[in-house]
Amino acid sequence: MSDLRYPIGRFERPTTLSAAERASCIDDIAAAPGNLRNAVDGLSDAQLDTPYRPGGWTVRQVVHHVPDSHLNAYVRFRLGLTRDGPRITTYDEARWAELPDARTMPAAPSLQLLDGLHQRWVALLRSMDAADFARTISHPEMGDVSLDDLLALYAWHGKHHAAHITSLREREGW
Repeated sequence: MSDLRYPIGRFERPTTLSAAERASCIDDIAAAPGNLRNAVDGLSDAQLDTPYRPGGWTVRQVVHHVPDSHLNAYVRFRLGLTRDGPRITTYDEARWAELPDARTMPAAPSLQLLDGLHQRWVALLRSMDAADFARTISHPEMGDVSLDDLLALYAWHGKHHAAHITSLREREGW
């Protein structure tokens, strides 16, 4: 692997999603909490405080980042479903990862948060139809983004961060 930042490759924005691709993305989002939990299972505090790559976040910061990010995604979906083209706000994920809770708290609370969040999010996603997924939000950096695009992004995102941890474990022999 030449770029430790992207162990499963960079996200590629799809042009469209078929119903089968959409269902697969929803399944990936449903599986994300278990995949992240499995990725950190049995790690010591010292291992949780190891950066997944030189200059990167620690495993602990990655674990806390995922629910931070997915909470924002969940809200963006709800805004996109209840407003016409809402302009969403971004958050500074690097600064969030430096806050004391992200640097020092045990992983368990974020894993629990991710479990509940994904139960709600997946129920919402499975209730949506093609017209719902075609709705858009206005992202300050990405422009108009369909909920289909967001779905594909966050299906990738959960796998991306679990792979940061599992690839580190493989390299370190953990």
